[in-house]
Amino acid sequence: MEYWDLSTHEVDEHHPVVLDSQPEARGILLALPAGERMQEHEVHERAWVTVVAGDVEISCDGEHARGGPGLVASFAPHERHEVHAHTDARLLLLLAPWPGEGRPPEWRS
Repeated sequence: MEYWDLSTHEVDEHHPVVLDSQPEARGILLALPAGERMQEHEVHERAWVTVVAGDVEISCDGEHARGGPGLVASFAPHERHEVHAHTDARLLLLLAPWPGEGRPPEWRS
């Protein structure tokens, strides 16, 4: 068993921490400062974004979800989405499977 306390695990702004990476999935902890956003983007994998701390707004295809700890959003592979932090935020990103089909070789480790 491996485990992490996501509320206290060390993570710096703009420096995501890969918690675990297996062929089944990859878990990443992110710190997003208040007022900043992960601009519209997509990933090759199915993605789940879970708010651990803070208040964020997640946008996708004209839909918006705003919330704090406990808010979870999922996206199909290549579905474009954006995350905006209204306060300092901590997010758990799960990507599955890892790496997704079409992922460039430099991202496979």
